[in-house]
Amino acid sequence: MAWDWLNHSSYLAAFLVGLLGGVHCLGMCGGIVSALTFSLPAAQRNHPATLFPILLAYNTGRIGGYTLAGALAGGIGAAFLSLGGLDSVRHGLQVFAALFTIALGLYLAGIWAGVAQVENAGRTLWRHIEPLGRRFMPVNSPAKALPLGFVWGWLPCGLVYSVLIWTLSAGSVAKGALLMLAFGLGTLPNLLLMGAAAAKLAKFTRNQTVKRVAGLLVVGLGLLLLWQAF
Repeated sequence: MAWDWLNHSSYLAAFLVGLLGGVHCLGMCGGIVSALTFSLPAAQRNHPATLFPILLAYNTGRIGGYTLAGALAGGIGAAFLSLGGLDSVRHGLQVFAALFTIALGLYLAGIWAGVAQVENAGRTLWRHIEPLGRRFMPVNSPAKALPLGFVWGWLPCGLVYSVLIWTLSAGSVAKGALLMLAFGLGTLPNLLLMGAAAAKLAKFTRNQTVKRVAGLLVVGLGLLLLWQAF
């Protein structure tokens, strides 16, 4: 019962990592969003009714890419669980999930940024995926923004890849997809909001006290997961 509660709490943790890791997300994807905006004619760029659907489509595609990646990672984790020695494999995945939750919390709190190193692992894959997005440029409609966002959802990013590795411990395709969906939804406000609302949210997510408290809460969840595993 306790493990089930903690396992469901991981969705909230993933959402917090996405939301309060917003500074990193703005650094990685903010330039892409800006490029999308400034590639539009001035009449479209300065008209929210035209710009917002394009940004929404791009971010929907991006989060769709995260969700698919989570489903794949969750499926790989489930495949390991189907092997012999089920209890030992499950225990190993629980420990793995706990340690990565702690690492993500430390990153979020600004204490340790070791998880950012995992983005190097995705650079080779990205070299093969990135050219696919070029066929949708320039982006002047939601129909182009949606598949471009899906492609750019695979951009090497330490935060994304760390949550994705964490997703290996989800134990099923559905749970893996939900974990990455929760993370993706957490990143959405920082990249979708515009104007004064975006500025206020950015100020909130950059507040060191907010980041420290949220990060330590995620660390606390990781320690509970570790205690449960042992």
